[in-house]
Amino acid sequence: MYLPPAFTMPSPETQGVVCTFAGLAHVVVAAADGFESSPLPMLWEESTDIGPDEFGPDIGHLGWLVGHVAKPNPIVRLVGDRTVPALVILPGTDAYVSPNYYPSKRVEPRVVPTWNYDVVHVHGRLRLVDDPEWLLALVTRLTNVHEAERAEPWAVADAPNDFIEAMLRGIVGVEVRIERVEGKGKWSQNRRAKDQAGVAAGLRAEGRDTAAARVDG
Repeated sequence: MYLPPAFTMPSPETQGVVCTFAGLAHVVVAAADGFESSPLPMLWEESTDIGPDEFGPDIGHLGWLVGHVAKPNPIVRLVGDRTVPALVILPGTDAYVSPNYYPSKRVEPRVVPTWNYDVVHVHGRLRLVDDPEWLLALVTRLTNVHEAERAEPWAVADAPNDFIEAMLRGIVGVEVRIERVEGKGKWSQNRRAKDQAGVAAGLRAEGRDTAAARVDG
């Protein structure tokens, strides 16, 4: 990833994004004829209980990203029982930035639109997990995370056992052992203070409060 110094996330911030991630990630693995990519919900975990650890000593890495894919997904055929290098893209907040946000445009009209965004790239080793107990624990955790703030949260146990068992037979777990992370936060840091304030105000006027807060820092 292209990382100009002004937009490079400090390591603690980048790792913080990874360690609190619970959302839709984009997993990319290399194939013989290019790349295979799949969006899938993932969570960070500090350790894994699936063994033996084919990756060697569990030292010096940053935890795991875990999720699941449907068995017909091409990644399942591509990976098989191997461990393979993988890139996991964790998207964040993003926003289009109009040149009209910049107060300086009135004096210097040589400006163009741009895009502000957060993104974290996770590099590591991926393997598949075809274990019903592990998968049940995973989908339970995923469900609990995303249902937690609902007035009447749904639980996996709300569905019939035989139905859940059938659903689990149609998926395969995915574990990515994290070895390196890099993050980029492009939020108008290369603009003067008055232009940054203009961007934040413009985004708030459009209802993009989260993006505006990123500009404010």
